[in-house]
Amino acid sequence: MKKSLFLTAVMLVSGSALAATDHYVLRDGNHVQHLKITTIKDDITVSADVDFEPNDAEAGREACVGEVSGEAKVVAENELVMKKRSESEATFCELKVHLSPTGAKVEQSKDCDNFAPGICRFATDGKEMVKVK
Repeated sequence: MKKSLFLTAVMLVSGSALAATDHYVLRDGNHVQHLKITTIKDDITVSADVDFEPNDAEAGREACVGEVSGEAKVVAENELVMKKRSESEATFCELKVHLSPTGAKVEQSKDCDNFAPGICRFATDGKEMVKVK
C-alpha cells in the first residue's frame, strides 16, 4: 500500500514538473486583457480573454467580452503563433505573441473580430501585458 501511494505521488510530481502555465494581464482604463500560456512537454496552448467597458473616448459604445484559445507553435525564440478557426465563418483568428522576461505583447489578425466583437480586441497595441508571478 505504501509503495503504490509513493509511486502515485512521484508520478504527480514528475508530471507537474513537465507542465508550466504563465499568466499575463493588461489593464488600460476600463479595458482588461488576460493571456494564459500553458506548456505541457512540447504542446503549447494560448488562451486570451478580454473584458472591455467603454473608456471616455468610446462613450456610447457597448461593453463586450471575447475569448479565444488554441494550440500554438514557436516561430522564433520569443514568439508564438496561435491560429483558431471561426466556427461561424471560414476564417482564422491568428494571435502573434511576443514574449519578454517581464511580459508579452499581442498582435491579432483582422479575422479575430469573430471572437472579440465591438470595441474588444486581443491586440495590446504595442503595450506590454505584465507577467503575473
